Amino acid sequence: MAIEKNDKSLAALFSDLTRDTVELVRQEISLARSELSQKVTSAGVALGSMAVGAAVILAGLFLLLQAVVAGVAMILPPELAPWLAPLLVGAIVAGIGYAMLKTGKEKLDPEHLVPQRTIDSLRRDKAVVTEKTR
Repeated sequence: MAIEKNDKSLAALFSDLTRDTVELVRQEISLARSELSQKVTSAGVALGSMAVGAAVILAGLFLLLQAVVAGVAMILPPELAPWLAPLLVGAIVAGIGYAMLKTGKEKLDPEHLVPQRTIDSLRRDKAVVTEKTR
């Protein structure tokens, strides 16, 4: 049988409020820890993505650049090939690397790291507590 709010003494109501508030705070702390852990993991993955992007840039520069430059030099006029071939190939490789780094950086945007579910839950809890204390 449910006990009506009016049937409890003031001391019992304050006791219930204190107990419920403590439990709510514990749950919110647990939620915040869980959500922040997920955000830290996500940030780690983003940093890993950026590191891999940087490694790909270097791999492209060191392993393929000379071969591609030589290939491009073969189709350019001999007087332009020594400087234009490396310039064209370097610009393309750098553009690919930049795109990979930019993608990783976007994943580290502060708005992606905010524990939004915890903030929303705290707002709802505040509304409930405000309503119950009226």
